Amino acid sequence: MNPFKTVTTVCCMALMGAILAPTARADAWNRKTVITFSGPVEIPGVHLRGWGVLPAGTYVFKILDSQSDRHIVQIFNQDETMVYATILAIPNYRLKATDKTVITFRERPAGQPEALRAWFYPGRNWGEEFVYPKAHAVALAKETNTPVLFMAAEIPMEVATPIRSADEPVVMELKRAPIMAIQPSGEEVQLAVVVTPPPAAELEATSERTEVARLTLPATSSPLPMIALFGLLALGGAFAVRAAARRLE
Repeated sequence: MNPFKTVTTVCCMALMGAILAPTARADAWNRKTVITFSGPVEIPGVHLRGWGVLPAGTYVFKILDSQSDRHIVQIFNQDETMVYATILAIPNYRLKATDKTVITFRERPAGQPEALRAWFYPGRNWGEEFVYPKAHAVALAKETNTPVLFMAAEIPMEVATPIRSADEPVVMELKRAPIMAIQPSGEEVQLAVVVTPPPAAELEATSERTEVARLTLPATSSPLPMIALFGLLALGGAFAVRAAARRLE
């Protein structure tokens, strides 16, 4: 077979790969999830002033910060230009769902918005259970007849400007806040009474996969430029081989 034709064929395949390769995304590290609510939803956490209840619409959920025993979740508008809420969540193994994205709510009396309870990211059989301010948790526990997690600390629940960084003071307070649970009877109990954390090995494996995805492939990166570069280099090499062959003839 003609060497030049062989090299040219390889180059063409490389360039076709550059054209056809799908854009790589690394959303797994922040678990970006697009959610559409058909009705108003009450949310916990630190939210923008006047946004304690989200109207029906499409929102984006993301992990801002992930620790072994608690996570900080943010809710954005659809185009991710505004952060409506920054919420403390606890991994709870008792909350089991399918391998699809699932949002669960605490059912409220007629005429009241449903209250956000948990978020399941695909591939995990445990949910992120959201933590409410104490006074609100007491009311929800009675209304829904289920235990509700609450922060045993006074943290302002409204902010005038969106929270953008995991290092902001209010986020640091969320990370340190003691967490307990309130029973429908009004009894305060330790977190371990109502929450079963996922097995340590599973949490560690998830954390490692998340860190690898975050470090190796940012969400905005794409392999196309690198593939194209290799294709062009190979094509240049093909012409160099052809020129050398002609000189030897």
